[in-house]
Amino acid sequence: MAWQESTFAPPGEPGVTGDLFSPDCPTRQLLDRIGDKWTSMLIKVLAESHPEELGFAELRRRAPGVSNKMLSQTLQSLCRDGLVTRRVEASVPPRVHYALTSLGLSLDAPLAAVRAWAEQHISTIEASRRSQGGQPGVTGMHLPQ
Repeated sequence: MAWQESTFAPPGEPGVTGDLFSPDCPTRQLLDRIGDKWTSMLIKVLAESHPEELGFAELRRRAPGVSNKMLSQTLQSLCRDGLVTRRVEASVPPRVHYALTSLGLSLDAPLAAVRAWAEQHISTIEASRRSQGGQPGVTGMHLPQ
């Protein structure tokens, strides 16, 4: 792996920035995580309830369209990344509660800016898709060959 000496160093060192353009850099994985629609939605929902915790069922209710499996996988990843905490209440059945960590809360503002940009520009994006032969709301661009 070629790391630039002055700015970049191997991932894992505190306070060190990775090299996004290196195929092996974990920054790419992190960008995949925070660029995911469910992550953005869950960070927003948890930020709105902060510092209160939310249960799994409440998160599912507030994130329309997410399946139990996708919600569970996303929450596991967010917990593993240190963005969300998970607390299990010893009851029958056990209740699980989620809340943002301070690191997760710090992600809300940048994601809010991206969400606002998307909402502000979606009509222009959809018009561009239509003009290129695509359909609004359909992912995958139709580029000239």
